[in-house]
Amino acid sequence: MILHDTFTLSNGVSIPKLGLGTWFIADDKAAQAVCDAVAIGYRHIDTAQAYENERGVGAGLRSCGVPRDELFVTTKLRAEFKTYTASTAAIDGSLRDLGLDHIDLMIIHSPQPWAKFKDGEHFFEGNLEAWRALEDAYKAGKLRAIGVSNFDPVDVDNLLENGSVKPMVNQVLAHVGNTPVSVIAHGRANGVLIEAYSPVAHGAILNEPSIAALAGKYGVSVAQLCIRYCLELGMLPLPKTANPAHLRENAAVDFKIAADDLETLKTAAPIANYGSASHFPVFSGKLDADQR
Repeated sequence: MILHDTFTLSNGVSIPKLGLGTWFIADDKAAQAVCDAVAIGYRHIDTAQAYENERGVGAGLRSCGVPRDELFVTTKLRAEFKTYTASTAAIDGSLRDLGLDHIDLMIIHSPQPWAKFKDGEHFFEGNLEAWRALEDAYKAGKLRAIGVSNFDPVDVDNLLENGSVKPMVNQVLAHVGNTPVSVIAHGRANGVLIEAYSPVAHGAILNEPSIAALAGKYGVSVAQLCIRYCLELGMLPLPKTANPAHLRENAAVDFKIAADDLETLKTAAPIANYGSASHFPVFSGKLDADQR
């Protein structure tokens, strides 16, 4: 069962192969979502400072009935924090809000502040400042692993070449119709695990007829096919839901996609419209050439 499987990060830490994303789950609903997921078998919970639900997620983690050392918790440093001082304070703030004595994985949410997402500037110095704060917290035992999100290869290289600890994870938008080939290859070459957020394209792919037809061939849902696709490419998918039925469905992905069907999915047409999510920077169409 996929919920029992793990990847091993470059520092030897095990991370469950499937996680629960919590974006858009309100703080007062997050604890129940976490408890429901853990009861089903999830052990990997992903949140972020920007989601403003760390308190609720933490409450769920503490009340779910599973020992802390059996749970893997990820949070993210706000994209706007590009100084050592602000980043250090924010790390301690997440520990406080989550109510935990350590965080399993903490990552920089974006190389650019959201207002300047992929507008051309890379914020190399600011990311090194934020990275140094993560490194120090990692060395102090506050964090078991550190990484990044939405980083292009050049942004990761900045940390590889100038940091003292290499990134262990890069969490990026990845789904059928948006496969970041160069990011995946760069991660594989440098021992950086690629995590896939929005593996179901924020729901925008659910009504694609060709994808639905292929899912039908395997007797699975479109969501299950898309989650399995990410796993087949060696990525760690993070589907988001607070619906127990969907939590179970998303974890029932112990099937294989045939090689020819996998190639078909790799060349699927890009998602043209993410609906209500289109105004968020990551869904705004600012993609690399190999993702279009």
